[in-house]
Amino acid sequence: MNRQLSPQEVASRFGVSIKALRLYERHGLLAPLRSEAGWRTYGSDQIARLHQVLALKRLGLPLARIAQLLGGRDELDRVLALQEEVLVRQTQVTSRALELIRTARSKLAAGQTLSIDDLANLNMETVMTTKPDPEELKTLFSAFADKHFTADERAQMHAKMEDRKYDQQEITARWDALIAEAKTVMAAGDPASPAAQDLARRWRAQVLAFTGGDPELAAKVRAFWNDALKDQKMASATPLTPDLMAFMGRAMAGLQAS
Repeated sequence: MNRQLSPQEVASRFGVSIKALRLYERHGLLAPLRSEAGWRTYGSDQIARLHQVLALKRLGLPLARIAQLLGGRDELDRVLALQEEVLVRQTQVTSRALELIRTARSKLAAGQTLSIDDLANLNMETVMTTKPDPEELKTLFSAFADKHFTADERAQMHAKMEDRKYDQQEITARWDALIAEAKTVMAAGDPASPAAQDLARRWRAQVLAFTGGDPELAAKVRAFWNDALKDQKMASATPLTPDLMAFMGRAMAGLQAS
């Protein structure tokens, strides 16, 4: 437990570069120890913090936001809980795919043919593991948008975004960071927690930036996403999940009530 690693040993064993370790240190995420000669070393506490940083970074959070989340606290158990949740979901997906493949092989071994439904399920669960290409994704979004918004509403939204100089790449990056953070907060399980309420405030600000405070438009946006996430292609192309939407709904309701 008292063993200390050099930067080179940490880099080798944890798959990070020494440059990355220095970067995490500059952001206040890591505070290495110092040997008597003044060299950086990393003990068990520093390695535990490094694991938290790497886990949250893997989920897409920027370093600045990771620094805010971790602060000076030890959040190892919370981060491990999030990793456990993600791995459980991945295991469930893998187990379901294996079951379908084994069932299909058993049918073939028994001299049966696979039905169209069998093949469709196999394709959905075992082949479609990557996101659609940009053009396909654009088509999917348009199909759901046509279902929930009139042509005039879509034109008005587009005009408003141009008026507000709506930078799609910047907004997408912000949403990705918020969603990644929401996953960590949801793992704690309390939508009324200070962290969840702080997140809900920033989430609401992003929604208001898009809807302009129009409650009818906001309701249509929620309906759009609730419907879209029922489609497997759409669900695989976005980091949003029904569980996450429900959690943020509860957090937003708590924020509204307060």
